[in-house]
Amino acid sequence: MAREDFPAPSEGFVLTHFIVSSDVARSRDFYTGVLGGQVVLDGEPTIVKLANGWVTINVGGGPTDDKPTVVLEPPSDPNHVSAFLNIRVADIQAAYREWSARGAEFLTEPKDHGREIRCYMRDPDGHLIEVGQTTRAPDRSTQDSTQPAREESP
Repeated sequence: MAREDFPAPSEGFVLTHFIVSSDVARSRDFYTGVLGGQVVLDGEPTIVKLANGWVTINVGGGPTDDKPTVVLEPPSDPNHVSAFLNIRVADIQAAYREWSARGAEFLTEPKDHGREIRCYMRDPDGHLIEVGQTTRAPDRSTQDSTQPAREESP
């Protein structure tokens, strides 16, 4: 395994996404078989290199000494979400076709929202995943400059 395949930077930091799973092997198979990731560490936890990032998959569990009041568990209600994985693609139609053929179940087909085309799927534990293609970069220069500046709170 090449050093750049494992999320252990020699300086600075890298960003990984942690997924709590009720079945680590099933989730590993989704992130590798459907999305094309590469397993760089198998077991509990499993780490999958996915494009230019990593997904760490592990079982849930109770509090530990470094998170004494936190319980990790898969989503209990997949329709109430506070965070999700956001995958940006160059060609959303191709990704939608390819990943659907590999077993991904999308909530809808890709929808055009002006600056981006996007759709959503879930992993086997119900974690929401956005798949999006930027169609044009936001143009901040067209903001209305006649709006008063927001007051800062004291």
